[in-house]
Amino acid sequence: MAEYNILLQELRAFRQENNEKLESIKEDIAKVNNRMEEAEGRIEKAEERIQTMEDVMVELMQVHVKLTDKLTDLESRERRENIRIYGVPETSERDSPSMSAFVETLLREGLKLEGAENINIERAHRSLGPPPPNGASPRSILVKFLSFKTKEQILRKAWQQKGFTWKGKQISLDNDYPPLILKKRREYAAIRRILKDKQIQFQTLFPARLKVKYADGVKIYNTATEASEDMSERGFPVEVIKPPESVLERYKQLNTWNRVTRGTGRTAPGPPGPSYKEKLRAFRRTGADPAVE
Repeated sequence: MAEYNILLQELRAFRQENNEKLESIKEDIAKVNNRMEEAEGRIEKAEERIQTMEDVMVELMQVHVKLTDKLTDLESRERRENIRIYGVPETSERDSPSMSAFVETLLREGLKLEGAENINIERAHRSLGPPPPNGASPRSILVKFLSFKTKEQILRKAWQQKGFTWKGKQISLDNDYPPLILKKRREYAAIRRILKDKQIQFQTLFPARLKVKYADGVKIYNTATEASEDMSERGFPVEVIKPPESVLERYKQLNTWNRVTRGTGRTAPGPPGPSYKEKLRAFRRTGADPAVE
């Protein structure tokens, strides 16, 4: 009997020790649950702030696109009386009293303008930047006229003659476009080369459109991507140009764009998915003692 009493005492002590450890574990689990609840609340608030910031960012980007378009339009209007002259060798104006006087002489000689005709040049200068190295293309000459009508007459005459030759150099004239429009027009460079090789007439329209006279009719392209895709389908050896991604499009491709819709656990746009709160709840114990919960 003594042995049984000793064994019983040991079992009771073991049970007491286990109960104490279980109580300690329950307290730790309760603390973890409290911290999880606190983390869930913070994550939910962070989600709301991120969603708000994303919405604001999209609106700001849309406003930025509109303002950029307006700024480009205003800049284009500001340059309406300007032309650029390409191909004039550097330092050619050195012996002239001014760049304006040199340009007037250049245009009169090259375009065979009448001596009595007043060109009315307000100012002229080389494009900004350091002089190019030997063998590189010379900087263009920017010319501003007092009259838009005079500028159009000179530019139209230069286009009709397809430029002119001055001291053995081919000189060409064109409108003075803003940098953004110039960038878009340069995207047609490879397409224009192919059209020239095929002897197909084309015209670059303002601001950055391409008008092509095919045998079956006239086609106007609004972008280089549209032109390359259509010409590729027509059998021309042109590489399809991928449209450049805007900042807004790149932003939409981020993972943060799949935002969680509050209260539903769904992401928009995209397929439904669990929210952060639901993911955290998956770690909770099921069927546990209410005291643990």
